[in-house]
Amino acid sequence: MSEEPKNDLAVQAPELKKRAPTLYFIAGVKLLKCLAALALALVSYSLSDNNLPEEYRKVLDFFHIDPEKRFFMDLGERIAEITAANLNWFAVVSVVYGLFMLLQAIGLILRVSWVVWLVIGESAFFIPIEIFELVRKHTNPEIHTHIFPYPRISVAIVLIINVAIVWYLFENRNRIIRHHQNH
Repeated sequence: MSEEPKNDLAVQAPELKKRAPTLYFIAGVKLLKCLAALALALVSYSLSDNNLPEEYRKVLDFFHIDPEKRFFMDLGERIAEITAANLNWFAVVSVVYGLFMLLQAIGLILRVSWVVWLVIGESAFFIPIEIFELVRKHTNPEIHTHIFPYPRISVAIVLIINVAIVWYLFENRNRIIRHHQNH
């Protein structure tokens, strides 16, 4: 009887070492992206029948924002160009992207080998684009108005996260997949 608890502890200790909290964190990020994309799709679809310029004015009034500022005027002009068909297409694309992120999240949690490669490929795909965004010169700052006050910092953070994801999954791919195959 005294040997059984020791055996249970010996079996549990290696399993604790095989856990991959970073993998589950990446899966959680993918799941959050899924939820955000699906919420965006729902909002886009629900707004497709609305008068968008009128809705925009209501939002500005609600937050007591001066609609005469250049940024908000330019944004209002862009919103007026959006059609119901564009919003519906955007909703469809958001649903597809959300389901793609859900596939990645569930695949990582279940440690499906081809999903690990899919996530590596998807994350690596954006790295050159993010590097390009960081190094390109903005010739006319008036054309490139940004929501974020420091867009290059945002791009740099996303770049660092994507490089970390690719590095982690690539370096640990065999351990992640082998762990799943052993159980």
